[in-house]
Amino acid sequence: MAVAKLGVVVLDCPDPRSLAGFYAGVLGGTVKDENNGEWVDLKVPGGQSLAFQAAEGYVPPKWPAPDASQQFHLDLTVEDMDAAEKEVLALGARPLDAEDRSRSWRVYADPAGHPFCLCAD
Repeated sequence: MAVAKLGVVVLDCPDPRSLAGFYAGVLGGTVKDENNGEWVDLKVPGGQSLAFQAAEGYVPPKWPAPDASQQFHLDLTVEDMDAAEKEVLALGARPLDAEDRSRSWRVYADPAGHPFCLCAD
């Protein structure tokens, strides 16, 4: 029996509204800001909600870095890898490891520097 159920995944960042907007562009959903931009929720249709929390002195994870942890990353499943790549780049993502087109995943950073992967469905 489970002790708990997952409520929300929270990403620290310098600008919660902006990062919630980025992920709303990628995943769809509704952005809810009820805390003056200090905490912003993204309600994703049919999926796990994400939240974004303002973090003073935020330092993005390093990827790849043998001496520093990436902390975590999101795997986002897509049907058309090339089309999805164009969309996330237009929304402000930057490639971290997306050159190898033979793999079933590509790695990017969101505008706050969190790594995420586009993964073939």
